[in-house]
Amino acid sequence: MHTIVVDDVMTQPVVSVIPSVPFKEIVSLLADNRLGAVPVVDGAYRPIGMVSEANLLINGRAQRNSVRLSSFRWRVDLPTAGTLMSKVIYTIARGETAAAAGRRLVEGGYRRLFVVDGSGRLVGVLARRDLLRLYLRRDGEISRDIREHVLRDALPLKPDAVTVRVQQGVVKLSGTVDRRSDADRVTRLTEAVPGVVAVRNQLRCVFEDVLAQWT
Repeated sequence: MHTIVVDDVMTQPVVSVIPSVPFKEIVSLLADNRLGAVPVVDGAYRPIGMVSEANLLINGRAQRNSVRLSSFRWRVDLPTAGTLMSKVIYTIARGETAAAAGRRLVEGGYRRLFVVDGSGRLVGVLARRDLLRLYLRRDGEISRDIREHVLRDALPLKPDAVTVRVQQGVVKLSGTVDRRSDADRVTRLTEAVPGVVAVRNQLRCVFEDVLAQWT
């Protein structure tokens, strides 16, 4: 079964800026592309920072105050991506699993992760909504994956040993398998299938080998 990795679900190409891009151009870039932030890259296209809407709002207000306090000056130094950016930028390798990326987004409270290749170059961006698209898979596709890649290839089990029913991403497994460990493994592998929301394991087993290990 193909494991979904970041490269499969990330958004590309990435809208980015170099450090010299001025304030107003960044504002237009975010508005035109409906973005909340944009990465700043160096000459090798490696991410070195990020400019967010918050960075722009804070610096825009500071700039207006500076103009009022410096009314005798004819020239005001306008901010650029290099001066606005936060130097903390969260990246992830393109080969990381989608499950690992989801945990990082949730546990870190991040809105997005910028995806890099082996040389550190920016190749994509992964937002929470990109991972949520996995749950838009049709029930028939999910059911087929479970039958073909879990029950037939990964274990394998007899085709008629387990009945699979999927409704709105919720999988119900019923039937009989030889060992409790087989039933547990079917559940774990089914949970890893893209688009599965929950698994209801109603499998019966002939031999309780899991319990036997503890007696």
